[in-house]
Amino acid sequence: MKPEVREKVEAFLKEKGLRVTRPREMIIETIFESEDHFSAEELQDKVRAVDAGASRATVYRTLSILVESGLLREIDLGLGVTYYDPNFIDHPNHNHLICVDCHRVVEFEDAHMAVLEDCITRRLGFSTASTSIRIEANCEELKQKGVCRKGHR
Repeated sequence: MKPEVREKVEAFLKEKGLRVTRPREMIIETIFESEDHFSAEELQDKVRAVDAGASRATVYRTLSILVESGLLREIDLGLGVTYYDPNFIDHPNHNHLICVDCHRVVEFEDAHMAVLEDCITRRLGFSTASTSIRIEANCEELKQKGVCRKGHR
């Protein structure tokens, strides 16, 4: 885990009067050792692989704390499950392209999106509080080759 992430987590926990317990620390390390999106259940499985006694309640409380702190973001990938995205620390303006065929998620950033967002919000008399753009699309690889990297037909 990056030192600046650790510092932010520890400062937030201290501000809330919460301790950095070993289970909480293990959960946080598991979250930030990867840049992959994950569900609470997927995180629970990873944590239990390291510590079979890890509590589901501690996993969910830690997720809630990290979302509240702004270090982790809940996202809707259109798959009926809440996912968490640890990449907003380094890339706060990224968006998601989701393949409706294989469910692959591709993150992207584009300066044109920021300009378009600004134009739309100003024209309608708003200012942006946060943005989450999800584009659902069909897999070109599947269309051209009959199979895609995720192995779905």
